[in-house]
Amino acid sequence: MGRVLVACERSGVVRRAFEARGHDAWSCDIQPADDGSNRHIRGNVLDHLDDGWDLLAVMHPPCTILCNSGSKHLYIGGRKENGRNETRWRELEEAAAFYRALRDARQIPRRVVENPVMHGHAIRLVRRGRTQFVHPYHFGAPFFKNTGLELINLPPLEWVSPLTPPRPGTAEHRAWSRCHRMPGGRHQARRRSETYPEIAEAMAAQWGSLLPEPQFDLFQELMAA
Repeated sequence: MGRVLVACERSGVVRRAFEARGHDAWSCDIQPADDGSNRHIRGNVLDHLDDGWDLLAVMHPPCTILCNSGSKHLYIGGRKENGRNETRWRELEEAAAFYRALRDARQIPRRVVENPVMHGHAIRLVRRGRTQFVHPYHFGAPFFKNTGLELINLPPLEWVSPLTPPRPGTAEHRAWSRCHRMPGGRHQARRRSETYPEIAEAMAAQWGSLLPEPQFDLFQELMAA
């Protein structure tokens, strides 16, 4: 099975999905793993790109700065006529550079970078390529969360057990919008960014099947003879 690096993930949702299918999967984040796993690298993922991975899945780059809903913060007081918020623009450029460094990590043959619906400045700085947008309900989870997946040497995910969205204005539609209706607080961004298990399972099942089988070690073969 392949070696999989799940970057910018502390929840372990995607790591566990690949690990359950026999892959040598590791998560990496500057924060410790929520599940306490020993298959979690705590540190800067840029320091671990040359460790022989077959797939890089970047699940949670700094999306609050790149996403369309955050564009108003690029200006003082959230109003363009007040002038640029230079601190926020520097943060945007740093976030875009981080995104590009992971997306363009050519030493890893297959890569996917999750990203939100971006504002125009982020798209220009990131120079986003082929991107598939999916919702959890495409994979059997009754929720809305429009998520972009920039794909490098990977096919788009095929929907699995898709659901029909409820009509707007209904109680069911409001329930499906749980991700966007979460109360504020310091944990809101992290809770909203977590990958739904159904999407993680589709990634592991579909993209995991493309990864190379491990090379049989010649020394082990001689010892077994």
